[in-house]
Amino acid sequence: MSARGGSHRRPSIDACGRALAALLCRLVLALLVITGGAPAWAESVAVTDVLGRVVTVTVPVQRVILGEGRQIHAIAALDRDAPFRRIVGWRDDLQKADPDSYRGYVGRYPAIAALPALGAMSEGNLDIETVIALKPDVLFLNVEAEIASAETKLVEKLASVGIPVVYVDFRHAPFVNTEPSLRLMGRLFGRSEVAEELIAFRAREIARVTDRLAGLADLKRPLVMVDRIPGYSDDCCMTFGPENFGRMVEIAGGRNLGSLVLPGTFGTANPETIIAMNPDVVIATGGNWGALAPGGAWVGLGPGADLTEAKRKLANLAKRPAFAHTAAVTSGRVHAIWHQFYNNPYQFVAIQRIARWLHPELFADLDPEATLRELHERFLPLPYQPGYWVELGGEGGAGPAAR
Repeated sequence: MSARGGSHRRPSIDACGRALAALLCRLVLALLVITGGAPAWAESVAVTDVLGRVVTVTVPVQRVILGEGRQIHAIAALDRDAPFRRIVGWRDDLQKADPDSYRGYVGRYPAIAALPALGAMSEGNLDIETVIALKPDVLFLNVEAEIASAETKLVEKLASVGIPVVYVDFRHAPFVNTEPSLRLMGRLFGRSEVAEELIAFRAREIARVTDRLAGLADLKRPLVMVDRIPGYSDDCCMTFGPENFGRMVEIAGGRNLGSLVLPGTFGTANPETIIAMNPDVVIATGGNWGALAPGGAWVGLGPGADLTEAKRKLANLAKRPAFAHTAAVTSGRVHAIWHQFYNNPYQFVAIQRIARWLHPELFADLDPEATLRELHERFLPLPYQPGYWVELGGEGGAGPAAR
């Protein structure tokens, strides 16, 4: 009997293939239900955070809480295509301390406006019950939260319900901890290859400054006062010690005034000390603090900032008694730079910008704006916008605006 007229047709190979595929699909879905949605390739690994703690985490993580919202600056560079797909809660500091960046991200990813906002562990107001209810695979905390978390036994409480805590750092000792933090986040996100690419890019761009300086036996290092967030309050004059922006100044070929008077990363130099030490260059840090200090004299910098207004405010700040008669102001070597470079892995851009200010002839061919643009094009989900720095008298100073 022919196949055409027979009653017992043999299943085709295509039909068998479709049936097998359907069966496999059902098995995968069943596995996802059993594992709570975790990918079948997930595994538990032991990682070491920047405090030297060994923590067991199931990777790749799928549900993440950011103990500081500005940690998204690192995560966005590691997970460019969908930086928020794993974030289930975060502290609201990005909205308050860096609203220009928040505006860019919420414009691109509107759903993040509904993310649960958590308190700050370092301030003792992190809601542990909310953290537990969000069922994260990991909670990222900055190192400065360690004391507060120890006092409340946060790590132990979360460990008892299977939630690991991992410490990272881009602010307290960034030139020690930035690379380990990026590698750690890359490992947990399943993005180790991207983390290594970013680390290599960062190292290459820093070397463009340090390699050139290393070849100079008679380098004259100007004395630099980093004026931390002037105008945020009436206080004068917060600055940086031998880390963070203080270290950036040293790497860029300057002498950091704060390193001579402060033992730690952050502190205050009194006006009399600044006058007596007479800095050659002043670099203020600025940002948009309209939510935290509305109407303040701070220099508004960041993506899309109004640089004309920023320059006006910087000129006014240069008239304060601690600075008005310094060599920096009389020679026009007064500048301002985005404060948030102090708290993300992009410090290499600030190093290049500072190097141009301190040694304009030596680094005439170095373009920090091009470096920042390349960072955006290669790693970040948002397009580049200028607005990250401003100066009174040009790179080498001697401008009439500062006189």
